[in-house]
Amino acid sequence: MTDVPQHAFDDAAQVLQCALSGDTAAVADTFDAVVDRDGVVGAWDVAWCLAATMVGQFPPGGAWTLEFPGIDDARYDKRWVARFVSAYVNGDFPTGEALFGAAIADGTLPDCLLALAGSTVATLRHRAA
Repeated sequence: MTDVPQHAFDDAAQVLQCALSGDTAAVADTFDAVVDRDGVVGAWDVAWCLAATMVGQFPPGGAWTLEFPGIDDARYDKRWVARFVSAYVNGDFPTGEALFGAAIADGTLPDCLLALAGSTVATLRHRAA
Protein backbone atom coordinates (compact mmCIF):
# COMPACT_ATOMS: atom_id res chain seq x y z
CA MET A 1 0.00 0.00 0.00
CA THR A 2 3.00 2.29 0.36
CA ASP A 3 6.59 2.11 -0.72
CA VAL A 4 8.85 1.04 2.10
CA PRO A 5 12.55 0.26 1.92
CA GLN A 6 13.66 -3.36 1.84
CA HIS A 7 15.30 -3.08 5.25
CA ALA A 8 11.87 -2.32 6.74
CA PHE A 9 10.67 -5.72 5.55
CA ASP A 10 13.80 -7.30 7.03
CA ASP A 11 13.24 -5.46 10.31
CA ALA A 12 9.59 -6.54 10.37
CA ALA A 13 10.66 -10.14 9.80
CA GLN A 14 13.08 -9.82 12.73
CA VAL A 15 10.33 -8.36 14.93
CA LEU A 16 8.03 -11.25 13.99
CA GLN A 17 10.71 -13.85 14.60
CA CYS A 18 11.33 -12.43 18.08
CA ALA A 19 7.61 -12.12 18.80
CA LEU A 20 6.92 -15.67 17.63
CA SER A 21 9.54 -16.91 20.08
CA GLY A 22 7.95 -14.85 22.86
CA ASP A 23 10.99 -12.60 23.33
CA THR A 24 9.37 -9.21 23.93
CA ALA A 25 12.69 -7.69 25.00
CA ALA A 26 14.15 -8.58 21.60
CA VAL A 27 11.09 -7.10 19.88
CA ALA A 28 11.62 -3.86 21.80
CA ASP A 29 15.35 -3.94 21.06
CA THR A 30 14.67 -4.37 17.35
CA PHE A 31 12.30 -1.40 17.31
CA ASP A 32 14.86 0.63 19.29
CA ALA A 33 17.55 -0.20 16.73
CA VAL A 34 15.21 0.81 13.90
CA VAL A 35 14.47 4.14 15.58
CA ASP A 36 18.17 4.72 16.24
CA ARG A 37 18.94 4.06 12.58
CA ASP A 38 15.93 5.59 10.80
CA GLY A 39 13.98 7.58 13.37
CA VAL A 40 10.23 7.41 13.78
CA VAL A 41 9.85 6.98 10.00
CA GLY A 42 11.65 3.65 10.33
CA ALA A 43 9.27 2.53 13.07
CA TRP A 44 6.36 3.62 10.87
CA ASP A 45 7.68 1.54 7.97
CA VAL A 46 8.05 -1.54 10.16
CA ALA A 47 4.59 -1.01 11.67
CA TRP A 48 3.11 -0.67 8.17
CA CYS A 49 4.77 -3.98 7.22
CA LEU A 50 3.34 -5.64 10.32
CA ALA A 51 -0.13 -4.34 9.50
CA ALA A 52 0.24 -5.71 5.97
CA THR A 53 1.25 -9.07 7.37
CA MET A 54 -1.68 -9.08 9.76
CA VAL A 55 -4.22 -8.17 7.08
CA GLY A 56 -2.85 -10.42 4.35
CA GLN A 57 -4.46 -10.29 0.92
CA PHE A 58 -7.68 -8.41 0.48
CA PRO A 59 -9.55 -7.25 -2.61
CA PRO A 60 -8.60 -3.70 -3.63
CA GLY A 61 -10.95 -0.75 -3.67
CA GLY A 62 -13.71 0.52 -1.48
CA ALA A 63 -13.78 1.54 2.14
CA TRP A 64 -13.29 -1.17 4.71
CA THR A 65 -14.76 -1.47 8.17
CA LEU A 66 -13.05 -3.81 10.58
CA GLU A 67 -14.85 -5.22 13.57
CA PHE A 68 -13.04 -5.27 16.88
CA PRO A 69 -15.50 -6.51 19.52
CA GLY A 70 -15.03 -4.80 22.88
CA ILE A 71 -12.55 -2.29 21.49
CA ASP A 72 -14.01 0.62 23.46
CA ASP A 73 -13.14 -1.18 26.69
CA ALA A 74 -9.67 -2.28 25.57
CA ARG A 75 -6.38 -0.84 26.79
CA TYR A 76 -4.89 2.12 24.90
CA ASP A 77 -2.35 0.00 23.03
CA LYS A 78 -5.00 -2.45 21.81
CA ARG A 79 -7.27 0.39 20.64
CA TRP A 80 -4.24 1.92 18.89
CA VAL A 81 -3.54 -1.35 17.06
CA ALA A 82 -7.15 -1.64 15.90
CA ARG A 83 -7.16 1.92 14.62
CA PHE A 84 -3.73 1.60 12.99
CA VAL A 85 -4.73 -1.59 11.17
CA SER A 86 -7.96 0.10 10.06
CA ALA A 87 -5.91 3.02 8.73
CA TYR A 88 -3.67 0.56 6.88
CA VAL A 89 -6.57 -1.29 5.29
CA ASN A 90 -8.13 1.95 4.10
CA GLY A 91 -4.85 3.49 2.96
CA ASP A 92 -5.54 6.32 5.40
CA PHE A 93 -2.03 7.66 5.91
CA PRO A 94 -3.12 10.82 7.78
CA THR A 95 -4.89 8.75 10.42
CA GLY A 96 -1.91 6.40 10.74
CA GLU A 97 0.40 9.38 11.14
CA ALA A 98 -1.93 10.96 13.68
CA LEU A 99 -1.98 7.72 15.67
CA PHE A 100 1.83 7.63 15.68
CA GLY A 101 1.98 11.27 16.76
CA ALA A 102 -0.51 10.75 19.56
CA ALA A 103 1.30 7.65 20.83
CA ILE A 104 4.61 9.54 20.79
CA ALA A 105 3.07 12.48 22.64
CA ASP A 106 1.49 10.12 25.19
CA GLY A 107 4.73 8.18 25.62
CA THR A 108 3.00 4.96 24.60
CA LEU A 109 4.47 4.25 21.16
CA PRO A 110 6.73 1.42 22.43
CA ASP A 111 3.75 -0.30 24.06
CA CYS A 112 1.65 0.21 20.92
CA LEU A 113 4.35 -1.28 18.69
CA LEU A 114 4.73 -4.28 21.02
CA ALA A 115 0.96 -4.76 20.91
CA LEU A 116 1.02 -4.55 17.10
CA ALA A 117 3.73 -7.22 16.96
CA GLY A 118 1.78 -9.41 19.38
CA SER A 119 -1.46 -8.98 17.46
CA THR A 120 0.28 -9.83 14.21
CA VAL A 121 1.68 -13.01 15.72
CA ALA A 122 -1.72 -13.93 17.17
CA THR A 123 -3.27 -13.43 13.73
CA LEU A 124 -0.63 -15.58 12.05
CA ARG A 125 -1.12 -18.35 14.62
CA HIS A 126 -4.90 -18.17 14.20
CA ARG A 127 -4.57 -18.53 10.42
CA ALA A 128 -2.22 -21.50 10.82
CA ALA A 129 -4.60 -23.32 13.19
